[in-house]
Amino acid sequence: MTERPCGGPTEGQRSTALAGRERIRPDRPEWAAGEIPAHRRPLPLITRDALTVRTARPTHDRLAALNEERHVGTWTPEVARLREQGAAIRRETLTDLEKYLQQLTGSVERNGGVVHRAGTPAEARAVIARIARENGVRLAVKSKSMATEEIHLNAHLTAEGVEVVETDLGEYIVQLADERPSHIVGPALHKSRQDVTDLFGQLAGAELSGEPEDLAAFARARLRADFKAADLGISGVNFAAADTGTLAIVTNEGNADMVTSQPRVHVAVMTVEKVIPRFADLGVLIPLLCDAATKQRVSVYQTLVNGPRRAGESDGPEQLHLVILDNGRTKALGTPQEEVLACIRCGNCQISCPVYRTVGGGHPYSAVYGGPIGAVLSPLIGDPGTDSDLPFLSSLCGACYDACPVKIPIPDLLVNLRAQHESAQAAGAARAGWRAWGLAWRTGAGFRATLAAARLAGRLLPDRLLARLPGPGRGWAAGRALPPLREAGAFRRWFRRHDERRAATRTRDGRQG
Repeated sequence: MTERPCGGPTEGQRSTALAGRERIRPDRPEWAAGEIPAHRRPLPLITRDALTVRTARPTHDRLAALNEERHVGTWTPEVARLREQGAAIRRETLTDLEKYLQQLTGSVERNGGVVHRAGTPAEARAVIARIARENGVRLAVKSKSMATEEIHLNAHLTAEGVEVVETDLGEYIVQLADERPSHIVGPALHKSRQDVTDLFGQLAGAELSGEPEDLAAFARARLRADFKAADLGISGVNFAAADTGTLAIVTNEGNADMVTSQPRVHVAVMTVEKVIPRFADLGVLIPLLCDAATKQRVSVYQTLVNGPRRAGESDGPEQLHLVILDNGRTKALGTPQEEVLACIRCGNCQISCPVYRTVGGGHPYSAVYGGPIGAVLSPLIGDPGTDSDLPFLSSLCGACYDACPVKIPIPDLLVNLRAQHESAQAAGAARAGWRAWGLAWRTGAGFRATLAAARLAGRLLPDRLLARLPGPGRGWAAGRALPPLREAGAFRRWFRRHDERRAATRTRDGRQG
């Protein structure tokens, strides 16, 4: 576990919410940090370590109970109909994504907004940093946005001298703890009430009540001043209607209303697949999202943004900027992997996944997006080859497909990506080794010979030596628990003896009869 200060306030800091942050001592592994390490440790080593983190078991139990409580993967007749409609709407968008993006651009511009297309995270960061500089921004408030997590916006704006405050309660918690969101919808679901009480107590420099109402009030009081003081509001986009240019943001806290109405500049960041054909489609997609994400008929707040403040209006920004990010997504169009672009970011597949629950949430995936959807999406975005091993962090049980409100065949996509990973990785010595193993096990004699060799090695060599395989095999073995090789073939021997005893018993009983 690492433990270092989050960093003190910078000169000219105006955030009330982050005041006292220098007192916080983060208690989390390196791979859970707010900024993903540039050089990720091998996935088997991270997942092995994840099982030993103190929050892993409580998080597993909490998610398992939530999975049972919500009956994830089951649908009422009403929601089942919405599921069929929602799946059709999302595929309709993908049939001609560029057409709908062009239509959305025209609609937003007619409403008085400015649209920026960004191919890469670097381009998106540069656009937003330029907007901040041109408007003299020193303080920015954010509502929940996975797209801004994807482009690592907070760190970039901080380096530009802009203080960024997360205003979603879960995001605020993980920002203070210097961690990434653990779940698409519930960023701090890996935190217990005591964890949050301790965190806020360090921030305040005093002991606080652990009652949920008191913790929420503490955060609310600190965030409220920042809403009024901020020059820039940054939000995500759940859906963007191409025909009207309406940006829909779905929340349960109302912070998106404040972020989009109080600061004088509003920047909305969306990925290309968030566009939908019609405003009327929100009548299907918002209830579907709310049911899948939180089992609500509808969320508490639906913020609909239709441009900057107009003459005679009492609130709203002077400027609205929409940043549309691609980051490799359009390359998936026309391939089986384009199905992942139908995702509506409900996080239901994450809660349903036994692997995600067991490793304690999304941090061990060492990517922006964890769980089944992250294992499919992460290898497609960013640099080629990055996160290509994430599809193996799955049992392929199919629970994620049952839980998906828009019927994305996640298990099929995971299998496809596994094959691509193996095709790219299987070369040289590794390929020769697997080929030799395959040839040996094609015959019974070869199979028995390898078992005999394994038993001999297990008896003659220490376990520590056997676990330290040469070359690339060392990393593979270090992340796995190898069974005692001296027992190789023990089950087959037991089964053979058991089968022989059963046959002898049947013969004896037949004679007696």
